[in-house]
Amino acid sequence: MRILLVEDELRIASFIQRGLKEEDYVVDVAHDGEKGLYLAEINPYDLIILDIILPVKDGVSVCRELRRKKINAPILMLTSKDGVRDKVLGLNSGADDYLAKPFDFEELLARIAALLRRNKIDKTGLLKVADLELDRTRHKVARAGKDIVLTSKEFALLEYLMDNAGHAVTRTMISEHVWHEDFDNFTNVIDVYMSFLRSKIDKGHKKQLIHTIHGKGYIVKEA
Repeated sequence: MRILLVEDELRIASFIQRGLKEEDYVVDVAHDGEKGLYLAEINPYDLIILDIILPVKDGVSVCRELRRKKINAPILMLTSKDGVRDKVLGLNSGADDYLAKPFDFEELLARIAALLRRNKIDKTGLLKVADLELDRTRHKVARAGKDIVLTSKEFALLEYLMDNAGHAVTRTMISEHVWHEDFDNFTNVIDVYMSFLRSKIDKGHKKQLIHTIHGKGYIVKEA
């Protein structure tokens, strides 16, 4: 997988590049928006990590230009700003996800992996883990051939977990992608909804599919 990192802070850029290379990603680095835009136009990238505050051309402008030029690689926006307005600005410019500095490197890796997986998924198709099936088009869920009735929020939560089947997702990721809110406001809500979901999906089945990864979050997988 080839990643473009556009980050003007040399120390942060070096840290991210080194860490990603250790995870076997190929990483190109640009230290200003204009150079980042140039590299994205001449090279095919699987993902772009884009700082929002950049010299020459800012990240939002770069993101908009990339989308205008039909460069559809997933874009993860990095910034020291963490206000709602800045998140909305970044996402509305065409970014796929948003991570505020300072961040944990494991969180960065998890978001990168999730974006890469999501980019390969046919959103109109069927998600399946063991005997659990989720049909996006018909908005239906079934396990072992038996329909399961979920609320819209339960469905969205299960869909996100199954999109990332086999990989742990953090509570922060769930709060931002399912509730589109900051994690601190939804700590208990996530746990409550996860309990509801477990009751509907796993209760009465020998094989549990929804698992808690202590200290990290949740994962859907075959035991």
